[in-house]
Amino acid sequence: MVTSVALASGIAAAVLGSRTLAEGFWTAGTVSALIPATWWVLNALWQGRLGVDLIAVVSLGGTLAVGEELAGSLIALMLATGRLLEVAAQRRATRDLRALRDRTPLQARRRSGDELTTVPVADLVIGDLVVVGSGEVVPVDGRLEGGGGVFDESALTGESLPVGRSVGTDVRSGVVNAGHPVELRAIATASDSTYAGIVTLAEQAVAVDAPVVRIADRFAAWFVPMTLVLAAVAWWAGGSPVRAVAVLVVATPCPLLIAAPVAIVSGLSRAARLGVVIRSGAALETLGRVSTLVTDKTGTLTAGRPGAADIATAPGYSRDEIIKWAASADLYSPHVFARAIVEECASRGLTPSVPTDVREDPGRGATATVDGHVVAVGRHGVDTDLPDWAADVRARAALEGTAVAWVWVDTRLAGAVTLADPMRSDAVRTVRRLRAGGVRRLVLLTGDNAEAAGQIAAALGLDDVKSEQSPSDKVDVVRAEGRLATTAMVGDGVNDAPALAAADVGIALAAQGRTASSEIAEVVLTTDRFDRVADAMAIARRARRIAVQSAALGMVMSIAAMAAAAAGMLPPAAGAVLQECIDVLVILNALRALRAPGSNRGRPSPDAQRLIRRFAAEHEGLREGVANIRSAADDLANGRLDDAVTSLTRVDHFVQTDLLPHEHAEEGLLYPQLAIPLGSVESTAAMSRMHGEIDRLSWRLHRHVEDAAKLGTVAPDRVEDLLACLYGLHELLRLHFMVEEQDYFTLLPDESAKA
Repeated sequence: MVTSVALASGIAAAVLGSRTLAEGFWTAGTVSALIPATWWVLNALWQGRLGVDLIAVVSLGGTLAVGEELAGSLIALMLATGRLLEVAAQRRATRDLRALRDRTPLQARRRSGDELTTVPVADLVIGDLVVVGSGEVVPVDGRLEGGGGVFDESALTGESLPVGRSVGTDVRSGVVNAGHPVELRAIATASDSTYAGIVTLAEQAVAVDAPVVRIADRFAAWFVPMTLVLAAVAWWAGGSPVRAVAVLVVATPCPLLIAAPVAIVSGLSRAARLGVVIRSGAALETLGRVSTLVTDKTGTLTAGRPGAADIATAPGYSRDEIIKWAASADLYSPHVFARAIVEECASRGLTPSVPTDVREDPGRGATATVDGHVVAVGRHGVDTDLPDWAADVRARAALEGTAVAWVWVDTRLAGAVTLADPMRSDAVRTVRRLRAGGVRRLVLLTGDNAEAAGQIAAALGLDDVKSEQSPSDKVDVVRAEGRLATTAMVGDGVNDAPALAAADVGIALAAQGRTASSEIAEVVLTTDRFDRVADAMAIARRARRIAVQSAALGMVMSIAAMAAAAAGMLPPAAGAVLQECIDVLVILNALRALRAPGSNRGRPSPDAQRLIRRFAAEHEGLREGVANIRSAADDLANGRLDDAVTSLTRVDHFVQTDLLPHEHAEEGLLYPQLAIPLGSVESTAAMSRMHGEIDRLSWRLHRHVEDAAKLGTVAPDRVEDLLACLYGLHELLRLHFMVEEQDYFTLLPDESAKA
């Protein structure tokens, strides 16, 4: 403000004929910039850095020494403007640990005999009996007494599925009681408990995070000495210090001080339009250099909440019966599994019955009377001998890393509902984009078990996977990766906060609101889309490239102007004006960072978007029928040939009347519309080939069903081929749906972001 007012006032005075007053205003403007610039240079030298600000200080002093006040005032304005932009672009957001500390309970209920008192958590000592209510955070590490419990441990492990703990097992502080009130015997004080350690880890990780060096300073090592030498040569050759000042004026590093910050600020603005908040220019600059990405699993690569993955039945029960029994018994349960089961029941258009005599056993499940039957849902009886179909379910769940809710009706094991945390539909495409954008190494880092982590890592083709990691383990892994390459960490939970802070740049998914991770991370995604990580990196790389390009372009033009000034062709004032023109050019180039970076996907037309939404909705309606294909195959595999005829007929009807019309409509309507956003008609060729294979297997299935209907049963010699047909069709459809959802349906623009 001072420099602009001084320059404008001086120009006004000169126009009015008062040259002395004008020079006074310009001198004041020059001095107002010289004082802070000198401080910046001294501060940089104290820190062992030789910055380009030194040229500005020398040129400002030189203009005063040779009486070129107008040139000095112009330089002062450029310098002040550049510093303002740089500070705005590179101001580091305070890494607020408040969310971590706020989550820590301040009070706890301590039981002493029959007396229950509320005391500060800090007053708890080892051996105290602590009562933790439903939904409350466990205040200290303790051992369960008086009964089992169910705990949401996602804050520590990242595992979205609640964990049952039996009497005598240890429970760590920071987890949430997801069941009935429990009693814990304290085995550590609050300051020595697990959650306090997480806060400390985050603080330590933040403390060791080094600042990013300004882009401009990287050029200073050679640009500053070259400028000073050229100015000295000009003075010596021309015999006048004015030539030296002219060289310094046109060498004033405003292209460096302005172009880079403008490009960085433009990148920040572009990212914000997509729901990506990058806290500082330094964070964006670092993000543009990332070559290793470490990512959490639960809530990051997966949805972060369990859903019903499959329903298995004992002979004599249907899938609809099992899910309705289970939902009725779990209707009033707050358990996350219960909510998933009730939601699955509703998605099938079924209405649960109102249960009576509801009892919930923490860690095992719920029991209730439903329509006159005693129904139990959960882990009841899993330690007993299981029939073959149930043993298959348990074995499959162990391999796939899913949880199982067993359903008992009147003491008979009637079915099972497997629950899983599904992978995000945009994960595969995002991984491909990250690799195409320059990320050479992708690491999965999770507190979840090896089976669940391995499934995700294999599906995405990640380079390494580390499972069952504690918060401190995560910090160690991130630091180890960071010693080899510039590393980013992506996460969403409290347990990820220390690792986010330890990374060169932390990226937090915070679509559900403010979390500890969002407080620690330099990059915060406010939309629940993992592909925004790839968008953020593409924007950062482009902004950084444009910043360097603009700075280099400005320097080349400045060097040419310096040569002209050294030859006596540019007086200081004219050189300052020319420098302003150079500034305008590099700023216009830097503003290109406001535009969206090039992407490997285009924007679908309105007609294509309408079709994508239509077929995405149809996928949801077809899932039950696809699951029934697997159920029919299981009936055959378990030797229930007569029962299989009914299920096969139902499956064939679904395939002929629902599935095939859907696939044919996709082929004829959707795929042609995708040619433009995907780049060519060949982009959907592989999927069209899948349609052909679906038609072939459907035809074989129809012939088998016709033969079975005539015989009234499945001929034994047809079982093997029919099983291959059913299992093959089921897996092919799962793959086909998955690819369409990951490669085509994610082309829809984000409705919540301003593009």
